[in-house]
Parts: sequence; structure tokens; C-alpha cells
Amino acid sequence: MPKTVTITAEEYEALRASQAALRVVTVERDLLKEQLKAFQRKLFAAKSEARGSEQKDLFFNEAECLAPTAAIAAAQEDDIGSSVAVACHSRAKRGRKPLDPALPRIEIRHELPESERVCAHDGQPLVEIGVEISEQLDIVPQQVRVVQHQRVKYACPCCDQSIKTTPAAARIIPKGLLTESALAWCITAKYQDGLPIYRVAGLLKRFGGDLSRATLAASTVRAGHAVQPVINLMRDHLLEADVLYGDETTVQVLKEPGRAAQSKSFLWAQMNGSDPPVRLFTYSPTRNTEQAAALYAGIRPHAVLMTDGYAPYDTIADRYGLVHLGCWAHARRYLIEAQEAVPAAQRATHPVAGFVERIGKLFAVEAAGKAMTPGQRQKLRHEKSRPILAELESLLLQHLHSVLPQSLFGKALHYLHGQWPKLIRYVDNGSWPISNNPCENAIRPFVVGRRSWLFCDTVAGAKASANLYSLVETAKANGIDPYEYLLVLFKALPHARTVDDYEALLPWKIASATAPC
Repeated sequence: MPKTVTITAEEYEALRASQAALRVVTVERDLLKEQLKAFQRKLFAAKSEARGSEQKDLFFNEAECLAPTAAIAAAQEDDIGSSVAVACHSRAKRGRKPLDPALPRIEIRHELPESERVCAHDGQPLVEIGVEISEQLDIVPQQVRVVQHQRVKYACPCCDQSIKTTPAAARIIPKGLLTESALAWCITAKYQDGLPIYRVAGLLKRFGGDLSRATLAASTVRAGHAVQPVINLMRDHLLEADVLYGDETTVQVLKEPGRAAQSKSFLWAQMNGSDPPVRLFTYSPTRNTEQAAALYAGIRPHAVLMTDGYAPYDTIADRYGLVHLGCWAHARRYLIEAQEAVPAAQRATHPVAGFVERIGKLFAVEAAGKAMTPGQRQKLRHEKSRPILAELESLLLQHLHSVLPQSLFGKALHYLHGQWPKLIRYVDNGSWPISNNPCENAIRPFVVGRRSWLFCDTVAGAKASANLYSLVETAKANGIDPYEYLLVLFKALPHARTVDDYEALLPWKIASATAPC
């Protein structure tokens, strides 16, 4: 017989309180362990969100898959255009990619010695019947030189009252030390290639150009402010678009008035979804609603705004009467983070797998309709995407209140629920995007560069960097080399006087003017 233990009412209440406290502590422990694992994955795990064995195999075995054809074959001197005979037919041999025919070429003839140009059988001299050609890519290191401007002075031979000097040529930086070409090279090195100024200075010194970092930085900042009229016109074109994307990221500014050097400032990214493409970056010390609203002042009513779930964008959409779309990539990202927190053995059966799978189907529909017209894409979305959205909504309502709100899965579901009206809106129009990925891709070069240069020294430098990133990324989006664009811009900008003059300096105008016939 089990022994019966008698306790008082006070002891019973104390036991129940202890059990309740233990449950709370257990839940808190599980949440903290989940957060710890999430932080560890962010630090050490792969960042890819790809799902499926095919994608994983390609990602992890990329070197093994590509090495035989891309690495080994490219390193060998194979004759371009040769073929391999294979049982009853021939097929083109997998050789390396031909070098650009537009590159200048230096021909080096390799001939046999005179003593060997004789037939070994009858002693007759050999005659040339052709050449075998193989090509190598050659690189000439940077050449640093000094451009000396000589302004001729004139004087009257009869008196000393009339002396004239040829006026100085207009420059983007008056009395600047760098030519337009050198300035464009330095800016491209930092804002396209992600090199901090001290590395740019090191490269120049290696080639004979011994300039201080302060000189290069000051020249870069002055150029970034000089292009402001072009940036203003780019904003006008951006705000005229039917579809706009918005995002933001952090930037550290050391010498910001009234703020500690460790404070976070922000860089806002904006882009349009039409031609000509515009990529615009703007610095601000905070990311409050008024800062964000100022960026969209003048936007056309009923335009479409695609963003993540950051709350100020809702206020912007209401203030300017915009159609606000939610980003399915962000919703999927939070669900994938929750899925990664589930033990591997339970992931396939966990409810989060159903959400990730169905969102993957939504993106598969978009991939299938990528080449379609907006009307065809809207019809495809109506037939394929709407049933998937109905399944997702049913799953959401089923699990929303059955999981801990502070768990990763709970946070993902509440984000999905809060964004739901904006997330399903894209199916109403075939020209509306499903995600904010294009804007995230546009902001990625800044994020990659930030890992190298780490911070901006002053507010003026942050604003100049935003302008120069805008020019570089917009030039790339329009298919023009950033260095070539900046070179043309810096030469022409000092001579611009009217709005039409500045309009002609927009990246897509220069791209069309310099395009080959």
C-alpha cells in the first residue's frame, strides 16, 4: 500500500507555487537556449536560406562540381574552338572562355631557327603555311603621372600696366590636387570595390603617388557634395515611379554633434521598379517616422511601396495615400530561423515546415511567371498563388495562439499575422513585386564595403558617401561602368548651368549617349 502523506493547506499552496515557478523558469530557460542557438547560427552557420537537397549539394560541393571544367581547364592553354571526336560524331571541346575580342592585342611571333626550317627528307626549305594561336591575358600595372597645367601670361612690351593670364580651367574641385580620372579611380575603388581610403592610399604609394589619407578623404567628400544637383534630379525621377522599394541599414558616424561615437546612424535605400533604374541612398542620424517621411515627400499618389515590416513605413503609406506591400522574403526568413531552432529530427514534422514549404511554392509561381506580361502573371497568381495563400492563412489561424509568443516560431507567426493584409496584396496586380529582395540586393554593396571601412568620420562624409553610392549603383543598374560614368560626370559637371545641363548628366542619359551604335 502506498504511504499517504498529509500536508497542510499552507504547504499545498506553497507546493503549487513552487510548481508554477518551476514551469516559468523552464519556459524561460527554453527561450534563452533558443536565443543562444539563434545567435550561434548567425555567427557560425551558413547564411543561405536555400531548402532542398539539390541546392544544398550545389552549395557545399561547389568546388568539386566546378573544378574539372572551370578551374583545371581554364588554367591550361587549350586551343579555342577545337573539337573532340566521339564515336560517329564530334562535339565541341570544353575549353576556357575566349578573351574579350575588344581588348588590345600585342602579337608575338615565335619562329623556328633558320637551321630547322629545312625538310629532313629532301633538304628543301620549309614554307609558312599558317600559325597556331594561343592567348594569355596580360595586365599593365597602374600608371601614376602628373598633369602639369601651364597658364600662359601675356604683358604689353611698351608698358607694365597690361598683364593677362590665361584663366584656369573649371574643375569639379577648384584647385584640387587630383584630376577627374584620378578622382573617379579613387571613388570607384572605395564605393564599388569596397577598399577603405587607407588601402587606396597604399595602392597609390606603391605606384609612385604618395598622397595622404586626409587628402584623398577630403577630395572624396568634396566630390560627393559637388554632385548634389544630379542627386536631386535622380530623386525627382525616383518619386515619379509607379513602384518603389524602401529599406535601411546602420552606419556609424564618429563625429556627430550631440551624439556618442558608438551611436548608430542610418542609411536609407530607395529604388524604383521601372526604367530607367534609380538607386538612391540617404544618410540620417535616426530612423524615426519624420526622417522616413521626408524621403518620400512628393511621391505620386496611389504609387506602390514595397518594404519590410518597419512601422514608420505604414505611416508613410497612410500619409501619402500609397499602396503598401509586405515582403514575403522577410516573413520566410523569420520562419526559417524558427525552423533552424527545431531539433533536426523533428523539423520535417514540425508545423513550421508547412509554412516554409508553402511560401516556397509562392516564390516558385513567381519564377514561373518571370517572363510573362503583367496580365498573364496576374492570371497565374489567381490560379496558383491564391489557393496557397488560403492554406497559409488556415495554418496561421490554427497555430497563432498555440505557441509561445516570445519563441522564434511565435514571433514569426505574429509577424506574419501583423503583415498579412500587406503580404497578400501583391496578387491583385501582375506588376507588383512579391518581396523586397531587389532593394536588399541594391543595399548589399554598401553593407559589404562597410565591413572594410567600418565607419564615417563626419556627417559631411556620411552624406557624401550616400551620394557617391547612389551614383555608382545607379550607373551599374543602367549598364554603364561606374568609373567611365564618374569620369564623364566630373569633367562636365563644372560647366553645367541649367537644369537641362544637369539632366544630361544623369547616368542613363550618359549611358545612352555613349552606347555603341
